[in-house]
Amino acid sequence: MESKHAIDALAALAQETRLAIFRLLIRTGAEGMSAGAIATTLGVTPATLSFHLKELTRAGLVTPRTAARFIYYSANYEGMAALMTYLTENCCRGMPGECIGPMELP
Repeated sequence: MESKHAIDALAALAQETRLAIFRLLIRTGAEGMSAGAIATTLGVTPATLSFHLKELTRAGLVTPRTAARFIYYSANYEGMAALMTYLTENCCRGMPGECIGPMELP
């Protein structure tokens, strides 16, 4: 991943509604959710949601797919993994296993 792509992805996530959308889609899994279901779940107006989904898609973090009259969105796990790899590739002098131990969940 190039720095520009990482900056675009991080900028897309640096907004409360977009972060909430991305986290919802991560929890939803590969099947994703329709735009209407996302709007209802998060209490976001369709016009606002459309803008944020466009930004997340442009950043490579969300993937749309059309089924009949609906557009379903899912998290782009490859894009997320590429961003995480980019952010941690030099962790602990190239040995992230040395400094990233088991994570404790809250």
